[in-house]
Amino acid sequence: MTMLETDFRRQVLKLKEERNAVILAHNYQVPEVQDVADFIGDSLALSRNAASTKADLIVFCGVHFMAETASILCPDKKVLIPDLEAGCSLASAINADELAAWKAEHPDAVVVSYVNTSAEVKALSDYCCTSANAAKVVASIPADRKVLFLPDMFLGAYVAEVTKRKNMYIWPGECHVHAGIKAEDINKMLATLKSADFLVHPECSCTSSTMYHMAKGDLAQKGHVLSTEGMMRHARSSEARQFVVATETGILYRMKKENPDKEFIPVKEDAVCKYMKKITLEKVYNSLANNVYEVKVKPDVADKARLAIDRMLAIS
Repeated sequence: MTMLETDFRRQVLKLKEERNAVILAHNYQVPEVQDVADFIGDSLALSRNAASTKADLIVFCGVHFMAETASILCPDKKVLIPDLEAGCSLASAINADELAAWKAEHPDAVVVSYVNTSAEVKALSDYCCTSANAAKVVASIPADRKVLFLPDMFLGAYVAEVTKRKNMYIWPGECHVHAGIKAEDINKMLATLKSADFLVHPECSCTSSTMYHMAKGDLAQKGHVLSTEGMMRHARSSEARQFVVATETGILYRMKKENPDKEFIPVKEDAVCKYMKKITLEKVYNSLANNVYEVKVKPDVADKARLAIDRMLAIS
């Protein structure tokens, strides 16, 4: 860490105390930001942290839809995001007008929206979910009801396979990072690391083929389809000493920090979310010092979205 970064860190910690602020950081954030965070986790864990915090101010180091979710859950608190351009390619894959039109085609369907969506899309949804509880959410819906699942087609395909649901319609959206992790990348990596545990995020384009090969016993390694927080738990509890990780590379910092005696190898070194990486330690300082940038959701939208989010938090 440079002298400038050290100074920003000191000032962030001081301001955080003075302003009764809490810093929430996603697992994909840069190491310097993770190091000043009060809580680090996936979307579900951070949503819970936001809902339960006693702080007056929430600085959300993630992408925009996450800060929106925190604002919806904490209408009496100020929620800041250090960079307004920290968006999400997956959340941009569907908007409220497109969802409304899709619902009109299937008027009796139950809408399940991945948390990687805008507040307006959540407001039109019956349930939200994360990768950690998507299968449980869908399984909780009566079997005779059609399900519209959005926006991630790879997570949707994984959930449909796990739940064996035949009446599930899936929106064709994708995360630009996870879509770039292909089956051939994994096969090449696993061929040389035969004793490693294999951890894969269900948003990856390789998930369906990976599940098929795991079911057939084609992979010598144990394969685990997990959310980022599920990966963290597995890394801590597994007796394996080496792990091949198929998700955004930001999670490797926390993995190595919490498990210094284990080795973590990314399937792709360039599996990097440019939006997550927009937030820097300097921007966190600027956010706390200058009260920028506030994320606020319109009350009518927030009220409708909160029901879907509350259902997500109740099913874990």
